Amino acid sequence: MCGLAGFLDLSGALPAEEMRVRAARMARTLIHRGPDDAGEWVDAETGVALGHRRLAILDLSPNGHQPMRSHCGRYAIAFNGEIYNHRDLRADVEKSGLAPSWRGHSDTEVLLEAIARLGLRATLERTAGMFAFALWDRDEQTLHLARDRLGEKPLYYGWADRTLLFGSELKALRAHPVWRGEVDRDALALYLRHSYVPTPRSIYLGIYKLQAGTIASVSLAEARRSPGIRLRVEAYWSLREIAQHAVQEPFRGSIEDASRRLEELLRDVIREQMLADVPVGAFLSGGIDSSTVVALMQQESARRVRTFTIGFHERGYDEAVFARRVAQHLRTDHTELYVTAREALEVVPRLPEIYDEPFADPSQIPTFLVSKLARGQVTVCLSGDGGDELFGGYPRYPLGLRIWPWMRAMPFALRRGLAHATSSIAAPVVSCAQRALALLSIGTLDLRVGDKLGRLADMLALERPETFYRTLMSHWRAPADVVRGASASINELYDPEQWLVVDDFAQRMMFLDAVTYLPDDILTKVDRAAMASSLESRMPILDRRVVEFAWSLPREMKFARGEGKRLLRQILHRHVPRDLVDRPKMGFGVPIDAWLRGPLRDWAETLLAERRLDEEGFLAPALVRRKWLEHLSGRRDWRYLLWDVLMFQGWLEEERRQRSNAEVEGIV
Repeated sequence: MCGLAGFLDLSGALPAEEMRVRAARMARTLIHRGPDDAGEWVDAETGVALGHRRLAILDLSPNGHQPMRSHCGRYAIAFNGEIYNHRDLRADVEKSGLAPSWRGHSDTEVLLEAIARLGLRATLERTAGMFAFALWDRDEQTLHLARDRLGEKPLYYGWADRTLLFGSELKALRAHPVWRGEVDRDALALYLRHSYVPTPRSIYLGIYKLQAGTIASVSLAEARRSPGIRLRVEAYWSLREIAQHAVQEPFRGSIEDASRRLEELLRDVIREQMLADVPVGAFLSGGIDSSTVVALMQQESARRVRTFTIGFHERGYDEAVFARRVAQHLRTDHTELYVTAREALEVVPRLPEIYDEPFADPSQIPTFLVSKLARGQVTVCLSGDGGDELFGGYPRYPLGLRIWPWMRAMPFALRRGLAHATSSIAAPVVSCAQRALALLSIGTLDLRVGDKLGRLADMLALERPETFYRTLMSHWRAPADVVRGASASINELYDPEQWLVVDDFAQRMMFLDAVTYLPDDILTKVDRAAMASSLESRMPILDRRVVEFAWSLPREMKFARGEGKRLLRQILHRHVPRDLVDRPKMGFGVPIDAWLRGPLRDWAETLLAERRLDEEGFLAPALVRRKWLEHLSGRRDWRYLLWDVLMFQGWLEEERRQRSNAEVEGIV
């Protein structure tokens, strides 16, 4: 795992040494992603510069140094990630009859030599791995940017004046002297709806995230003719095509056949992903996904697998006890750490710097803490991410399967009337209940009852399945009302033409999750949290072979009768007793609602001050303040909406601090 950065400068005025200095400065911002080594490569004649920070995982010797040149001299690469099947790919290169004299055994060298002999697209179609890279082709004078199939590794790019900037994180782009950076208000509105900025946008105008499974290319000749030209983006792998083919030609065997096949695949993948020249461990929550991965890891290992979990003392948020039981049964070398509220809250001021873009999934806090814990003993950790999206683990799938057909059968005029009635009673029900409880001196009401009534009212008024899914996944329902200057029609995630063509609504939701929520929320969360601690995270369930097999399975093999992840459960039950793992899904949460009314209140009040919001000019102060005051009063639970705003406000503060530092250093 590493960090990469670079640029294509069209001015033709930069000497080689200045290009090297700029590339090094950009890469230095990514030292957390690669503390072991640093390098730059420049071609002053063409204006191309690559910078790299290395976290050494395979071939710890100088033979793995980057940026790396191909033996033929045609290609230069800055690579971030791992090619898990690099041994097979190396064999393919050697069979070509033009095998090089290998420098070492790094997967980067294998990838580069495969590209030189087999071609870029053909090589990527053969790979199994997670990666993002920048490749300069000296013969064609073309820059290629590529990203892995599911979007495990990040890559940003965009033009600033006559310079194309790219890097693993936005902070690398901001380190270049031509950077200016203007907040994209439509992207901000999308962020408030989803709690992340969806691909291909970034929070900045004209700066993009490369889409998963694609190659973006630009030739020097094209760029010189049309500075600022949009890069050509070509898909080398499409989940939509894979899923569409799979649902039309599904797996025909029994559920027992499917579980045996899935276990064989997972064993092969886990065996590959456990290969490293550094210590390897695993995250363990005690849930189905991580427990399955750890159980198979232990089966494949001659040593006790090192496992890690974080616990919280707050009731309802502690998964450590479940992880401990699984670890004891599997006899792993288990480490757990119980975190106090104070220790967790100390992470909050670091979040804008870690995530580098507004990002508001509250489980970012425990994810960072467990990554930091693991890095004390290992350099690589396997995780169970991807199981929910591929095997039907989220409650919204059976919910959508039950509710949408019922709603669709009801006349729309009747649903609209019910929506109005439900919306009218939601707030009074909560208010009256609170008064009654206060008179009786009985605790407080679970405020989520009112919130659920409000959400039900919204759903009853919907006409299309796309808007039903959007409502399920939305925080701020009308974000353009909150963001000053945002387009009222911004809604690009839900183009019906991009949906999977299948009658099963649950499968359609699973597909949308896999191409939006998974890469932009789950994988972003894990990548930034792990890399902030210089820890590589690997996700066996997201290997392309597992993904392609999972999509061939009938939905009934994934979830049925309210039980999700049926196949994963079957595999896990062969290794761990049912009573240790069969429990309601918890997630990886923290008590943000209580923290905002308690220890985080003063911090939040500072960021949400009406005068401050008004002066900054991005958000409508009255709307934000109303949510804040309702939350403080206990009338409603607006934790997620407020966390969205607070993470943007924190990011804005950090962005201005970095800009000020750059001005002091003379970078801009």
